[in-house]
Amino acid sequence: MHAVWDISVILQTYIICTSSAQPITSKIDAGWWAYKDVVQGTFVPVPSFWGLVHSAWNLCAIGKRQSPIDIETSHMIFDPYLTPLRLNTGGRKMGGTMYNTGRHVSLRPDKAHLVNISGGPLGYSYRLEEVRLHFGSEDSQGSEHLLNGQGFPGEVQLIHYNQDLYANYTEAAKSPNGIAVVSIFIKLSENSNAFLNRMLNRDTITRINYKHDAFLLMGLNIADLYPDTTRYITYEGSITIPPCYETSTWILINKPVYVTQMQMHSLRLLSQNEPYKIFLSMSDNTPAHPASAAALHPNQHQLQQAGSRLPQQPRPPPTVQSESVAPEVEDEKDVKLQGHGRGGRIHSSLFHTAKPSRACCLT
Repeated sequence: MHAVWDISVILQTYIICTSSAQPITSKIDAGWWAYKDVVQGTFVPVPSFWGLVHSAWNLCAIGKRQSPIDIETSHMIFDPYLTPLRLNTGGRKMGGTMYNTGRHVSLRPDKAHLVNISGGPLGYSYRLEEVRLHFGSEDSQGSEHLLNGQGFPGEVQLIHYNQDLYANYTEAAKSPNGIAVVSIFIKLSENSNAFLNRMLNRDTITRINYKHDAFLLMGLNIADLYPDTTRYITYEGSITIPPCYETSTWILINKPVYVTQMQMHSLRLLSQNEPYKIFLSMSDNTPAHPASAAALHPNQHQLQQAGSRLPQQPRPPPTVQSESVAPEVEDEKDVKLQGHGRGGRIHSSLFHTAKPSRACCLT
């Protein structure tokens, strides 16, 4: 009798485990991941688990060039051979659809309007696929990348794919030289960036309160989003969501853009759930990785409007001698960071600051 009962328990356990395996696999294939735990009784893997729940996502756990990173400005390699970054809009304004994806605020350009970048560290032309906004529940925890261990209220990421080599973003994301991401930190001010103001004004942002909400915007000038600066920092990294492919060239513009406190508050009121579910703020990001394996290269070049789509192939950087140079600061109050640091540090033995290194600080 006891033997029969034991066999019954074993069979029931096997059936339960087997029947639950298929739904989990299908959820993973559908993008089953999150930045934080879901509060409605369902486990969804957060960043620390991404590399453990699916073999296709193992780079999230064991990758050597994972993004985002903590940028330590005193330990960078100046590359005098970096060419200017070029933005090509074709002289036209663009339209796009703004989405609440449940994880980000995302603006996807109309396919009829081609926007691409080239030059700088890029050897090809990269087409704009998405403008993604990251923000946090606190001003010190909104950006994915960190600067000297500290965060910003937010971060704009302009995600592009290599249109010279690949047919679409999906193909490019898993391929060499596939992705280029222009990243711009967000700070708070009484006035907001013209492009972001179109996205975050009350009439627009309230149209995407819940997951899957969408709203069409027209007449956008992407050049308005770029700060007026002559500097950027670049490194080779990864996309920051599963499957964490290490195919991304990151270009961090060395000056922030601004939004108002009210606009940031409006972002924090967005829900990552549908309206019939419990409210859960969308304000979370991928944690920063220590940048011990990333080579950071600052430059002195200005973002330029360009008519040509194809850049010249960049030359390899020369060997640079180490020399400490004080960074340029236009406004001490403007560059002061608030809040507590998080994430790792760049390993100082791998990086050197060299003349001219005035590209290393946000101004």
